[in-house]
Amino acid sequence: MPANKPTAPPRVLTIAGSDSGGGAGIQADLKTMLALGAHGMSVLTAVTAQNSLGVQGAWELPAEAVRAQYRSVVDDIGVQAVKTGMLASPLLVETVAKLLSDVGVPVVVDPVSVSKHGDRLLADDALDAVRTALLPLATVATPNLDETAELTGIKATGERDMCRAAEQLLSYGPRWVLVKGGHLPGEAVDLLTDGTEQHWFRAPRHDNRHTHGTGCTLASAIAVGLAQGRAVPEAVRLAKEYVTGAIAAGFALGSGLGPVDHGWRTRA
Repeated sequence: MPANKPTAPPRVLTIAGSDSGGGAGIQADLKTMLALGAHGMSVLTAVTAQNSLGVQGAWELPAEAVRAQYRSVVDDIGVQAVKTGMLASPLLVETVAKLLSDVGVPVVVDPVSVSKHGDRLLADDALDAVRTALLPLATVATPNLDETAELTGIKATGERDMCRAAEQLLSYGPRWVLVKGGHLPGEAVDLLTDGTEQHWFRAPRHDNRHTHGTGCTLASAIAVGLAQGRAVPEAVRLAKEYVTGAIAAGFALGSGLGPVDHGWRTRA
């Protein structure tokens, strides 16, 4: 009898920008997917010249190139979850939203607007497209507090503000919102809600400045969990555990902010 062929792992697609330094963006997404047992695929939306000190340049790809990459992957290989990251411009936000309108699988939207170093990654005039075109397609949206403030006008300084901001974000149409409170003092606390349920995820704050790629990594880990068939709260819980370990193991690279360690479990 011939041996059984290996079964393909869950297929997860990231639609995001490239980080030449390897800490965030497409590179972080694919590393996370591999670490968590998925087959990662990619649609590049932009190329950045980026290192531990910041973003030295960014070049948006044509909408035609984004559409072609997407159709190439989805029509032949298929996907079981999608994660979006840096989309750069209103045109690319709208292009990606149109592509995802009938994808039929969980979509994790990480509304990336500013890099860890403070560099702008989303045009100011693209925020409305994120609200009206992209967020209504999200199974889970994962904004940090800065992104939450840009999208809602609510500057959260505590957990009560996070609840108000989450309610406003849900009004834009995502099924679930994960408001990440990592920029607040004290514990690293995140709020996941669908407007009916509330789940608070808390983790100790690690004394480690090398946290480049945290948001990309968390969103990708959630997408893997959803591709594996997990419910949203369970996918978020496992993703938070993975990211907390990756932050604790983050390492120096170059002369600025180093990345989280996507392979921390294999090195533990």
